[in-house]
Amino acid sequence: MKAPAYWAQATQELASRDPVIASIAAGSAGLTLRSRGDAFATLARSIVGQQISVKAAESVWQKFAAALPVVNPASVAAHPVEALRACGLSGSKVVYLQDLAVHFEKGTLNPARWPDLSDDELIEQLTRVRGIGRWTAEMFLIFYMMRPDILPLADLGVQKAMRLHYNHGRPLGSRKLAALNKLWQPWRSVATWYLWRSLDPIPVEY
Repeated sequence: MKAPAYWAQATQELASRDPVIASIAAGSAGLTLRSRGDAFATLARSIVGQQISVKAAESVWQKFAAALPVVNPASVAAHPVEALRACGLSGSKVVYLQDLAVHFEKGTLNPARWPDLSDDELIEQLTRVRGIGRWTAEMFLIFYMMRPDILPLADLGVQKAMRLHYNHGRPLGSRKLAALNKLWQPWRSVATWYLWRSLDPIPVEY
């Protein structure tokens, strides 16, 4: 798994502007965002991880992966619903995963076309799929597409880290949010990754 080509430049520029990021980056030396390199599995992991802790999501994912001969669209689409439920997935997540598999099998989601799409265009396409909201699409853009400038403001970890580091534990107002949003551009994905590291030093990989 390769790190993004922009990582060193982005970290250096962010650290020069933001002492919070500089401090977190100094404690995260050698760690970077990395992609697993599989579009379907990345989206499936994001669905599994919705609204549960990272630890719980990893436990469910391991059971899910072990129950299948291989994690791919054909295998997920053909797997019995009850067997998927037995992995710890909710009924709605099973529906979302099987719908995702059908989209891949039919070609309505085609990774070969995605590099030519803007962030907003790709988010719009992904969120047409059942169970993929903006947060899941943003995780995909960060962890699979490795787009450098995504700020998932709905992410609970991002919200917690921003409160902790930038407003004494209190929610940030719109002016402060706008200022940070501008400060971190065009490397908001990298800033997001470092905010996550400030809460959990073990990198999450979708």
